[in-house]
Amino acid sequence: MNMALISTPLAVRAVDLGDLGERTRIAGYVRGHADATPFHLPEWSIAVARGCGQRAHTLIAEKADGSIAGYVPLTEVSSPLFGRALVSNGFAVGGGILADNDTAVRALGDAAWALAQDLNCPTLELRGPDPAGPDWAVDTDIYLGFKRDLAADDEAELLAIPRKQRAEVRKSLDLDLQVTVGSGKADQAAHYAVYAESVRNLGTPVFPARLFREVLKEFGDAADILTVRSGGKAVASVLSLYFNGIVYPYWGGGTAAARALRANDRMYFALMGHARAKGCTAFDFGRSKAGTGPAAFKKNWGFPGVSLMYVKRAASEGAFREINPLNPRYRLKIEVWKKLPLWVANLVGPHISRGLG
Repeated sequence: MNMALISTPLAVRAVDLGDLGERTRIAGYVRGHADATPFHLPEWSIAVARGCGQRAHTLIAEKADGSIAGYVPLTEVSSPLFGRALVSNGFAVGGGILADNDTAVRALGDAAWALAQDLNCPTLELRGPDPAGPDWAVDTDIYLGFKRDLAADDEAELLAIPRKQRAEVRKSLDLDLQVTVGSGKADQAAHYAVYAESVRNLGTPVFPARLFREVLKEFGDAADILTVRSGGKAVASVLSLYFNGIVYPYWGGGTAAARALRANDRMYFALMGHARAKGCTAFDFGRSKAGTGPAAFKKNWGFPGVSLMYVKRAASEGAFREINPLNPRYRLKIEVWKKLPLWVANLVGPHISRGLG
């Protein structure tokens, strides 16, 4: 990479995650930072690169004494449908610039843009702090994040859920549903079958199965799959990450039968108890687009929506990627996708989704 050091008291350089020492050092910085998420960890970047066939890049800002002052994980995304972009971090709701101060944020933002130009990526997308400056487009209106503390036990958790949703959870607890947790091949197969059907029904392409396998492999005990079954058949399933005392249910969904069985209600309530047993004190319900059904569902569980900041920079205004499924131009495509046979959606979907980033 032909990128000069940023002319600030900080030096910004690229890091090879194949270097175990560098990887361990970055992971330590991430785990000690108050704003960090599992999407900042090197494990995420490596899993995404392997699982989706995209390339990971890593930049760190160092002080004169060599200590880390900031870091940004980046995914170089290339797609024949959606073009090229450098994204921080790929296939994540967060994972943008992580830094000690505004100086480091700006230095890393400038360095990331220089890298994007070196890689011939016309767009840079950061899911996190604003590097500031007229060249950055800031968006705080599209996505909301949902996070709250876990209660002390199951009964207290029920009382923390607003009355209407609490009634649905109680009904789910009375149904003959089985809950299992694991990360083996059977768990992975059940999860993928449920998740693939769920996203097809929503009109979106499923991710490659390898992405889930690689995430589970890289995160080890810090990731698992919780599945709800009815009569032995998986009807709802979620793959979650555990980081710094917070559970992140990330890829979850239910089959067409899940709604009547209240399987999703049972799934998330069971996950709260499971996460509490693993020592978690907070539940991050992820992001949803403002004004959508998923956002309303999370608010019904007692999660306040907080605006998320995403920033972009492009060589020209026309170079920005447009991959928001709420855009009217995608409406017909989404309706057609919903009607695809599942085997077709599962065959074609991964080739499309790996280019979304």
